This record gives sequence, structure tokens and C-alpha cells, in this order.
Amino acid sequence: MDIADDWMLHHDNAPAHTVLSIRKFLANKNIPALPHPPYSPDLAPYDFYLFPKLKSKLKGHHFGMMENMQKILTDELHTPTENDFHYCYDQWKKWNHCITSQGPHFEGNNL
Repeated sequence: MDIADDWMLHHDNAPAHTVLSIRKFLANKNIPALPHPPYSPDLAPYDFYLFPKLKSKLKGHHFGMMENMQKILTDELHTPTENDFHYCYDQWKKWNHCITSQGPHFEGNNL
């Protein structure tokens, strides 16, 4: 079984990802790449887990000094569990909704 049968690459439309040499490399290696709608912020994996988690730690708190906030955020960046990654992946799978809706931004549980 080819490794490409198990996974697909998802990256955004950054010029470094869409340049012809990268597209040729992926095609030569039979690496499937999922389409990413232009200008769609809904498909950034960090939006599914990391940013909401960090925002919840910051919301309603006054940290006094930048160093205090940096410590809280750094500590949080070291805490993701396997279940957190599964949740992120499950949320990411909703990308098809963005594709079929031609890429508009969705808020909250509208997906």
C-alpha cells in the first residue's frame, strides 16, 4: 500500500506552498493535496484548538507584566493531549463545508 493511501497534505495558499516546483514535487511523489479555498481563515488548524484555548486562558485576566502573560501562554503551549489533537482534526474535517460554500468565513457552531 502506498503511503498516499493513508493521508493527504493540507496547506494554505501561501506562495511558498503553491509555487510550481512544490506542485511538481508533490505530483512526482504522488502526494495528494487538499484544495484550500482562497482567503478562508476557517481552515487554519490553530483556529480549531490552539487559539480558543489560549484566548480562554487570557480572557478576564490582568497579568500586570508581559512576562506573566508569556509564562501562562508558554505553559499552555506545552499541555496539548492526544485528545486535543483528535478534536482539532475532527474540527478540521469540516473543511468540506467551506469548500462547498465557496470559502466564506463561519463563526462559532455554524459549520
